[in-house]
Amino acid sequence: MPLVRRLRRLLRSRSRPGTLHVLPAFQSPELGNARDVFVYLPPDYDDEVRRYPVIYMQDGQNLFDTGTAFGRPWHVEDAVIAAARLGRPAIVVGVANAGAERIAEYSPFPDEQHGGGRADRYLDFLVDRLKPVIDQSFRTLREPRDTGIAGSSMGGLVSLYAAFTRPGTFGFAAVLSPSLWFAHLAIFGVVRERLAALGSARPRIYLDSGAREGERTLDHARSLRDLLLAGGYRLGVDLRWAEDVKGAHEEGAWGRRFRKALPALLAA
Repeated sequence: MPLVRRLRRLLRSRSRPGTLHVLPAFQSPELGNARDVFVYLPPDYDDEVRRYPVIYMQDGQNLFDTGTAFGRPWHVEDAVIAAARLGRPAIVVGVANAGAERIAEYSPFPDEQHGGGRADRYLDFLVDRLKPVIDQSFRTLREPRDTGIAGSSMGGLVSLYAAFTRPGTFGFAAVLSPSLWFAHLAIFGVVRERLAALGSARPRIYLDSGAREGERTLDHARSLRDLLLAGGYRLGVDLRWAEDVKGAHEEGAWGRRFRKALPALLAA
């Protein structure tokens, strides 16, 4: 069964409102490849004339469908429905990763063991290539305060990097179990420098980690939390922090936490 038909049948069978559009093999000349893009519209989209906030999410093939996900899918449609019921509807744009190129595209810096360092090209693709198409094709709110980015693990790392280096595009970020260890914690220097430069124009951040992901991962996330607080962030205002005592480093845990994170990020 073609991917688009399977995903739409899945959503109907789960009795979930909302509409899924798939942009297959969307070209990314900046990276020399292509990937599918999944656009999930909130329940009232076809009945309204309003415009909606947008959140761009990494690892798009893991967000909706068991058939394409690595492990359990996030079921991001549940998060969109939960936010809509609270009066905070949004559009989600799930950008599939590029398979073997995932680490390279999600890493802002090269790592001596894992390589990488193509995140700036990847973000050029999101900001300059994909976002204009989304804005032209759907009723979006286009200002940074209404445009977010989200991801987990390496996807969390690149989302954090995007929020601090592309503040003219992204005004908030959901950073789940980020791979802060990559390239010897180089992201901490970027965040520290950008905190000083951005001042009160800093992005809204949701940050989390799971207690079952390993002590190093949790300690790194706590250190990032403390850095953000020292830089002027306020818990419960522009910084949301969650420490999941049952959380492992896997899709199901991230999907469960994202359902709580999205309405909070859209509240500001």
